[in-house]
Amino acid sequence: MAIITASMVKELRERTDAPMMDCTKALTEAEGDMSRGEEILRVRFGNKASKAAGRVAAEGIVGISLTADSKTGTLLEVNSETDFCAKNEAFIAYVDALASVINEHNPADMAAAATLPMDGATVEETRAQLAGKIGENITPRRFVRIAAQGKLSSYIHGGKIGVLVDLVGGDDELGRDIAMHIAAAKPKALNADGVDVALIETERRVAIEKALEAGKPEAMVEKIAEGTVNKYLKEVTLLNQMFVKNDKMSIEQLLKSKDASIASFSMYTVGEGIEKAVVDYAAEVAAAAKV
Repeated sequence: MAIITASMVKELRERTDAPMMDCTKALTEAEGDMSRGEEILRVRFGNKASKAAGRVAAEGIVGISLTADSKTGTLLEVNSETDFCAKNEAFIAYVDALASVINEHNPADMAAAATLPMDGATVEETRAQLAGKIGENITPRRFVRIAAQGKLSSYIHGGKIGVLVDLVGGDDELGRDIAMHIAAAKPKALNADGVDVALIETERRVAIEKALEAGKPEAMVEKIAEGTVNKYLKEVTLLNQMFVKNDKMSIEQLLKSKDASIASFSMYTVGEGIEKAVVDYAAEVAAAAKV
């Protein structure tokens, strides 16, 4: 039997907003598996229990670089320890310059990017100098470089959400509208084919367990699960989402009306998937006092 610690219960409560006792029961049932515990609470309390999936803990900004013809573009995320650093002019200039360097040289990955020339030094040397000057750890985390089939449109919201869209046909206004829609609606893929199978199976599993707990006949359970999955796919696929500027029209309908299509898109949200350590100084002092 897995040992359920207070810190595990606290983490699950922060993820879900569920009562402490229910978090303890869910972790016990899940034998300490945090993801499974979250699923159990979603069955019990609904989608409120998935709020932490979008929680962003790390700081930093995104940067975008486009060629003059908008045929090649790079979307980049660089992390910092504090938002104070993320607003520093030297930090912002570094991110913009790094996006341009990557867009020009097309490195295979971030390790290769670190060796590229930048401001009379390498990318890594420039990063280290900036980190020493500001006094924070600065980490170029990830990038995507797109060679467009059509023309790239971009949008950055508050420095924290960055979007690149490869639009075939249409015009600049349409491209920007769709990029802004993506930043607002946060689709997971262009269509159902691009959605992670694991996410679909999680939705199906939760729907089945909720239906069984509600006492639905077993003959209906699979139909209910299928309906839930289809609804989920409509919500998270770009082409099926309703356009944020006109909720009577889907993105697919909007594109057809403009004789356009989307070859691909990329979106970064700063700190996505990173958990920032929370230091409980009171607990540390209390523990030290017992020594």
